[in-house]
Amino acid sequence: MNIRTRKLIGTIALLVLAIVWSLMAMAIAQAPLIVESKWVQVAYYAVAGLGWVAPAMPIVTWMSRPDPQ
Repeated sequence: MNIRTRKLIGTIALLVLAIVWSLMAMAIAQAPLIVESKWVQVAYYAVAGLGWVAPAMPIVTWMSRPDPQ
């Protein structure tokens, strides 16, 4: 698979990841434990806001591999 195809597939995968991650984060944020405490909210939003990076890194690494010769 050439790099252009990998980048197209990777871009679509990253968009899907971002959409699914944000919808799940919004749904979980409505939990009573999170809503009741400001400190838990701060911690949750920090983890939820940065947590998508870990699953995105393998996708980005795969996208940027050079073409096989």
